Amino acid sequence: MLKGIDPLLSPELLTVLCEMGHGDEVVLVDANFTAASLGRGKPLIRLPGIDLLRASKALLSVFPLDSAVEQPVAFMKVCDTPEDYTSPVQLAVIVLLENAGMAEPGQCEAMERFHFYERVKHAYAIVQTGESAPYANFIFKKGVI
Repeated sequence: MLKGIDPLLSPELLTVLCEMGHGDEVVLVDANFTAASLGRGKPLIRLPGIDLLRASKALLSVFPLDSAVEQPVAFMKVCDTPEDYTSPVQLAVIVLLENAGMAEPGQCEAMERFHFYERVKHAYAIVQTGESAPYANFIFKKGVI
């Protein structure tokens, strides 16, 4: 254990987050996400039984977002919904970001499902949670400390 480090952050996850450079992206996804196939060749860390909001709080407690880009956060848009729709889980993470002063809602980009998949292929790592809600998938771009 380390002082001040969320106990959800395993040594494996901390190592991956530390190895990432500014501009690299980590993907935080729900239990239904195709993490093994889209993440082939990348670190894949599983957090079974942990919901997306809890995992986001832990990850973002040590992860600086990229302030040099307009939208350092992306999330998978729910199919067949209005353009400005966010699911309850997505909204909870966006509110977390806003309340922590990390990102405003306009800095969180809703991405069509297949565009999201393409971006995931270029990410550094994937963290798969136990979140059961669909479309609970985010990409965070690392900034400079």
